[in-house]
Amino acid sequence: MHRVFTVTLHGSGRRFDVAAGQTVLEAAQRAGIALPYSCRAGVCGSCKAILRQGRCAYPRNPPVALDADERAHHAILLCQAVPCGDLLIEAREVPSVEDVARRRLEVTVAAKWPLAPDVIGLRLQPAPGETRLLWLPGQYLDVLLPDGRRRPFSIANEARPDGAIELHVRHVAGGGFTGWVAGGLRVGDTLRIEGPLGTFVPREDSERPMLFMAGGTGFAPVKAIVEHFLGLGTRRSIEVYWGARSAADLYLRPLAEQWARQSPQLRFHPVLSDPEAAAAAGLRAGLVHEAVLADWPDLSGHDVYMSGPPAMIDAARHRFLAAGLPEERLYYDSFDYAPDVLTQILAGRAGIRGRIESGEW
Repeated sequence: MHRVFTVTLHGSGRRFDVAAGQTVLEAAQRAGIALPYSCRAGVCGSCKAILRQGRCAYPRNPPVALDADERAHHAILLCQAVPCGDLLIEAREVPSVEDVARRRLEVTVAAKWPLAPDVIGLRLQPAPGETRLLWLPGQYLDVLLPDGRRRPFSIANEARPDGAIELHVRHVAGGGFTGWVAGGLRVGDTLRIEGPLGTFVPREDSERPMLFMAGGTGFAPVKAIVEHFLGLGTRRSIEVYWGARSAADLYLRPLAEQWARQSPQLRFHPVLSDPEAAAAAGLRAGLVHEAVLADWPDLSGHDVYMSGPPAMIDAARHRFLAAGLPEERLYYDSFDYAPDVLTQILAGRAGIRGRIESGEW
């Protein structure tokens, strides 16, 4: 018989059991305890915690989001770490998420429109007989495919009385589902979804200035959180940086510019990585996280929210911490690929598996 191990959270003292083969994150969610996570594949690092006692293995995906220094200081990734015994861990808890029920429901495509050459906007409504989904700004949902796979998408709006859900779906080259959304999905079609998911949510227990950074369709959850704070009438300073390759990829730039016009505490900074495109559009050129650091070389006084592809998140995370940002004030979201796609990518990366011995680092 496989033994059940116990995980204790340093600080709160809360405990939960982990069954054989379960990850720490899976067991925490089953126990109703909200710990931070995003990609669920060991790539983004948002579920990082500190292991104070015990030992973990990584039989699924290697913890590629952890660098050598982090591993040397006993960091683990909750979404991939499987306990080898009882554990004592130091992890951030997100209690606001615990009160929002996760559920499955059927939704109808109420509207579909182009946002950019490769981005489609969708508005989903609860199907007849379904009650509306509740979520916190910044969370995401999974579209459940018939073959059991899932496709995650950030929700780009706050929960509304009519139950409307806004998604921004980027067509990924070779992506079967996103290709179908772009070409085959029709208004009136139904989808099966599960949500809300994720812990990229507003933290309202602070008066510090806020800095938001989005890459591509990472603007969707940033939009939801910014609109939440503006709706609250916050007087906190808000800096919004949005990075893309071309001006067309800044698909809701007029909306962000409207925020800046109507809210004197908010400033919007569009940044294009293609120098020629930036020059043609009269916009700032370069990588978006470098633009942030050029403007704010000292981030020690900010709360930072960022969302985008894993490469951007990984580069920015290390640079922002080096710029003085306390790690507990860095909130981020990254799931450029679905977990099963990420697993395939990781399995094919030469050299990664060779760095693991018997499933452990």
